[in-house]
Amino acid sequence: MMRSCDTDKPCLHLVYEMWDNMIIEVETIIFGNEQNSDESCFRNVVRKVLEDRWSKSNTPSHCLAHSLNPMCTTEDWRREHPHLTTPDHDPEITKMRKFCIKRLFPDVDTRIAVTLEFANFSGCFEEFGGEYSIRDRSNLDPLKWWVDYGIGAPHL
Repeated sequence: MMRSCDTDKPCLHLVYEMWDNMIIEVETIIFGNEQNSDESCFRNVVRKVLEDRWSKSNTPSHCLAHSLNPMCTTEDWRREHPHLTTPDHDPEITKMRKFCIKRLFPDVDTRIAVTLEFANFSGCFEEFGGEYSIRDRSNLDPLKWWVDYGIGAPHL
């Protein structure tokens, strides 16, 4: 995971997926090595260590960035990652995203505008609902997608 993130390219959006996959892979290895055990004390300890470590680096701004990854809202992504929840349906990410937005936009009117922009993005409404906008969520790098399709959401 560290090698994947040690780059000049934007990669924050990949961290959530890599972290979830790593936890599942570690649990699978541990479970495969332990015989006749639906509940493994060792697996539970390892999972707790991994989750505690994740909690230290899982910040509101990271959650906001993950929520704004257009790739994570596509049907292709959902099919490829059936064990993961999209950022807009994940309670922890949603809570932290809202916290971050409140801190970044203390003015109520601006915050409402940001919330509406996010709702349009997440729900594929208005300028985000066009055929190419939806299709390109899977085909373009997230930064390039935002450059091309994010003009209608200046706050995001």
